[in-house]
Amino acid sequence: MSWFTGVVVYLLTWWVLLFAVLPFGTHPVENADDVSGWRGAPQHPRMGRKVLMTSLVAAVVWLGIYALMTSGWLSFRHGWLAMHDH
Repeated sequence: MSWFTGVVVYLLTWWVLLFAVLPFGTHPVENADDVSGWRGAPQHPRMGRKVLMTSLVAAVVWLGIYALMTSGWLSFRHGWLAMHDH
C-alpha cells in the first residue's frame, strides 16, 4: 500500500467511524421549544472527545486493514479471489 492509498483509506475510515461515534454520550435538551416542541442539538456534544475517539478507533481499524492488505491472505492477484483471464 502506498502512502497516498494509506492516507485515503484512513480518511475514509475516519469519516465512516465519525458517524458511528457521534451518538455516544449525547442527551437531548431537557426543555423543548414551546412553539415547535423541537429539542434541537445536544446541550454538550463533546466534539473534541468524539474527534479524538474517532481518530484512535480509525487508527486501530486502519492497522487491521493494512495488516490484511499486506499479509497476502486477501489478494485479487492469486488465491481464491484471483481475477482469472479468460
